[in-house]
Amino acid sequence: MIDLVHDLVYYGHMIEVNIHEAKTNLSRLLARVAAGEEILIAKAGVPIARLVPYRKPKGKRPLGMDKGLFEVPKDFDAPLPDDLLAAFEGES
Repeated sequence: MIDLVHDLVYYGHMIEVNIHEAKTNLSRLLARVAAGEEILIAKAGVPIARLVPYRKPKGKRPLGMDKGLFEVPKDFDAPLPDDLLAAFEGES
């Protein structure tokens, strides 16, 4: 389930730092993240990681909540047809 408020809406300003700056100023960057900012860490100008505020999980999902919505076919674990197997293995 997508949380539209948190996953699709952008809040605040995202700053970009290089790896050296991130290592040198990690405590300061984490304080900014705790305040709600997002920090982009880049290597040679290419983004490689994003620091975001931690969100506590909404709680345990109840087991069996989708029971009956899907049935596993009897041939679920049967070998794939040759053409489909070739596609998965990158063959044409």
